[in-house]
Amino acid sequence: MILDTATIVLLVLVLMAFLLSWSLAARHFLHMFQLNSYKPKVQLDWLKKNLNSLVPKTLLALFTVPAIILWGKTGLAIAGIIYIILAYFYKPRQAKTPLVYTRRIVRMLITSGIIMLVLLAAAVILWGGRRILFPVVLFGTYALTPLIILLANFINKPVEKAINHGFIKEAQQILADMPDLKIIGITGSFGKTSVKYYLTTLLQAKYDVLMTPQNYNTTLGVVRTIRENLRATHEVFVCEMGARNVGDIKEICDLVHPQFGVVTAVGEQHLESFKTLDNIKKTKFELPNSLPENGMAFLNGDDENIKSVQYTRPHVTYGLDSGNGYQAFDVSSSEKGTSFEVKAPSGETAKFTTKLLGRHNVLNITGAIAVAHTMGISLQALVPQVKKIEGVPHRLQLIRNGETLLIDDAYNSNPAGTRAALETLGFFEAHFKILVTPGMVELGEKQDEYNEAFGAQAAKVCDHIILVGRRQAPPIEKGALGAGFPKEKLTIVDTIQEAFSLIAQINAQGKPKVALLENDLPDNF
Repeated sequence: MILDTATIVLLVLVLMAFLLSWSLAARHFLHMFQLNSYKPKVQLDWLKKNLNSLVPKTLLALFTVPAIILWGKTGLAIAGIIYIILAYFYKPRQAKTPLVYTRRIVRMLITSGIIMLVLLAAAVILWGGRRILFPVVLFGTYALTPLIILLANFINKPVEKAINHGFIKEAQQILADMPDLKIIGITGSFGKTSVKYYLTTLLQAKYDVLMTPQNYNTTLGVVRTIRENLRATHEVFVCEMGARNVGDIKEICDLVHPQFGVVTAVGEQHLESFKTLDNIKKTKFELPNSLPENGMAFLNGDDENIKSVQYTRPHVTYGLDSGNGYQAFDVSSSEKGTSFEVKAPSGETAKFTTKLLGRHNVLNITGAIAVAHTMGISLQALVPQVKKIEGVPHRLQLIRNGETLLIDDAYNSNPAGTRAALETLGFFEAHFKILVTPGMVELGEKQDEYNEAFGAQAAKVCDHIILVGRRQAPPIEKGALGAGFPKEKLTIVDTIQEAFSLIAQINAQGKPKVALLENDLPDNF
């Protein structure tokens, strides 16, 4: 079939628009796949939850099929415009956690691109024969973009497995070449990152310490830390261990073989993937259960879920409650900081001060003190180290934002954490207290229940509540209003930017403003 020049030009323009649209959509779904820890099941669950957003775009793309079939050149022009519009929907926007173009992502992009080009070539060939199938294949390729990403991951799986196996073997050899290295594992539903930072600061009084950076708490994150950062001069490796499924902690323990293990808390975070609290307990205790006979576990003795586990191997408890091996007492907090005393199992005591706020920080620091003291640093030597402790970014971090004091707790998303954050907000008695939150996620069937309770707790502390996003707002609003919070003092906005604009406009009745940013949902929510 000989095509006229106008048809050829339009056909090329449609293909260019399609390529642009498909490339941006593929980038988006790859980004979500990365945020979903490269786990196909988690990605499929994410796709189900976001059908309301995906279906309208797919229906718009579907309109290109009858347009091209029925309206010839005009239909081609319409199809090109539609794919341009779809490209705009998926254009890169500022993300809280941007897509990182790792080698794995690049390999997936290449494989996905090859799959797409094969289908696109089929569409072009069909134009010359069964023209009616051209727009169908084009639409099908676009509509199946999320599944093409998963198919590319499946195709690449043997390659990725071989590459990861090589990295793991390299990390194991590095550790084997450092037999005197002391390795401390830290896990917990919450508090593990804070304890990691605090403990590293304390241990630096005596040791050359390496910790896993940021949120590098998966097996491959730990492997990368070892390969890229561990040096022969390091004496201690503090290894944060995260988990979303049973067996995740054991996998990391089998890699690093820790001699010490800290369990900071057991709660109903990530209940959506763990399904039951018992599974969470089992997973967190994979760390102490992996310790050698001469190892030592450090357990949060204030945590009811931890206490419910009958753990009989060598361990030390810490906390604020009486009966703990390392007990913090005489805690005094204000907006300027916290002072407290700690008693060791030997009966020795020392008084500490920190710029950090809240009893939960005292609990986490006490856990770090317990480990450091057990590793040979005296309580008195730890006093100046505790003073050096800095707030962990996005974990009750105090920031001055113009005339407003901001308590950045953006990385918290669990019931215990929100209670602790509201307690901290309550310290600012002379301030006008504002809560900014999108609510909690990944809590399974209890998500609405916990968010409603969160709203009720906030009603007792806050002068104004700003809820970010429409999805999580209803249960929090219900809890707050049910607890007697004034409806005119509760506002729902769509973005965090709107929330900050609103903070500036709120009449604080002459008081200085303090705003608690409690949780900041990642881009895949």
